[in-house]
Amino acid sequence: MKRRSTVLQQFGLRVREQRKEQGLSQEAFADKCGLDRTYIGGIERGERNVALRNIAVIASALGLTVSELTKGIGE
Repeated sequence: MKRRSTVLQQFGLRVREQRKEQGLSQEAFADKCGLDRTYIGGIERGERNVALRNIAVIASALGLTVSELTKGIGE
């Protein structure tokens, strides 16, 4: 039976998909967010439990609302 991904993994995948859709490298995206590249990498791998403040920063850098970025995550 396949293990269901965690909410952190789901969020990380969503961030990675949106970042790549916009043609941004992790480094360029991190700069746009004002966050460290290794932190963004940890988020995308589902290793970081992201603070709400940083979720808002990430959503804004992607041109999304927090609601749009997190839609369907955790279901």
